[in-house]
Amino acid sequence: MELTPEIKQKIALLQEKYEAMGQDMASYLDGLLYADFLTYWDYIHLDTLLSLQNPKTPFPDEKIFIMYHQITELYFKLALHECEQIAEQENLTTDFFTARVKRINAYFNALTTSFEVMVNGMEKEQFLKFRMSLLPASGFQSGQYRMIEISATNLIQLVDKSKREDLKNADIEKQFEYIYWKFGATELATGKQTLTLKQFISKYAQQFLQLAKDRINTNFSTLYLKLEAQGQNVSLLAEELRKLDLYVNVEWPLSHYKSAVRYLEKDPENIAATGGTNWQKYLPPRFQKRIFYPFLWTREQMDEWGKGWVLNVLNSLKNNK
Repeated sequence: MELTPEIKQKIALLQEKYEAMGQDMASYLDGLLYADFLTYWDYIHLDTLLSLQNPKTPFPDEKIFIMYHQITELYFKLALHECEQIAEQENLTTDFFTARVKRINAYFNALTTSFEVMVNGMEKEQFLKFRMSLLPASGFQSGQYRMIEISATNLIQLVDKSKREDLKNADIEKQFEYIYWKFGATELATGKQTLTLKQFISKYAQQFLQLAKDRINTNFSTLYLKLEAQGQNVSLLAEELRKLDLYVNVEWPLSHYKSAVRYLEKDPENIAATGGTNWQKYLPPRFQKRIFYPFLWTREQMDEWGKGWVLNVLNSLKNNK
């Protein structure tokens, strides 16, 4: 084979690279010579990935439940990857910021539009039986989802709405003490913290607190306002942030609300979620009024937050009965 000028140039560049690292290029070429060709299944660890579904019961639909939640966590990981790029980008520009938020929105769009796959893919009778073997585990315990929230806004916006005004000038530790989801995993009868919540706090609390401190100056709200103050054109960024606000704080929780109504609502009383979560008060956005970017919405829009979506869901479910 003829060593073309292009190949010679690449060899020279490789030589410079390895010399700069104090390495011998010939040794690396030996490694390349002896290495096997890469395969698709090895690259993505396909066999390992497909072995990670281990149902706790003999009900076939439990495997659907497991796989959909695993897919969800992979999408959350993609979203967090974008969050990290935004927070760590030196000399952040509006274009870079907008492009990465747009990616996150694409991930949440895939999640919200695919939720019906799981909801319609399980028989209610099977779900109500195998769910009892999952206690106290719950989707409530998704740490990655909470990290996305912390990356997206100032922590005060994640404080329970009854405490936001009082704690707006409090330190991170105090605000975290009253973060909204701590009030969602309470026992329906007693109001006490569920084991689900106690497990979650034990595993993640310190990690969440550290992330909140790390993101004081690099969460999306702060970065947006900084770019706006610099006089940059943030109109497209504002549009994507509004979409993110709706995806995370309206569409995604209400997808869960819709499935909870289908599987867990039963006259004369409702069934608790697997973690004992008070889902009737925890999931609907109109109760939580969790809004990442209040400066991007009108007062009327915030007053009606999530209300239209809930009414549409309830009407749809009523018409399908």
